[in-house]
Amino acid sequence: MSELTVTVRYFAAVREALGEGETLRVPAATTVADLRLRLAARDAAHARALGPEQRLRVAVDQALADESLVLAADAEVAFFPPVTGG
Repeated sequence: MSELTVTVRYFAAVREALGEGETLRVPAATTVADLRLRLAARDAAHARALGPEQRLRVAVDQALADESLVLAADAEVAFFPPVTGG
């Protein structure tokens, strides 16, 4: 199975928990949801920050994206909490 490289960036509370981000290799045909599950399975900190119970927004290549989006090679994926008003 072929792989591709993606860059993951974290913002706001996710960044506070996990750092700025990382570059990693994932199988071809990986969706945003697959990537999130893979990352959340790493350890307790990743599970708390990225687990399915967390309401997060996702951007791929600086455009808001649905978690069903299939990632392309060299994609930049950003995870961040929804913006709240006040």
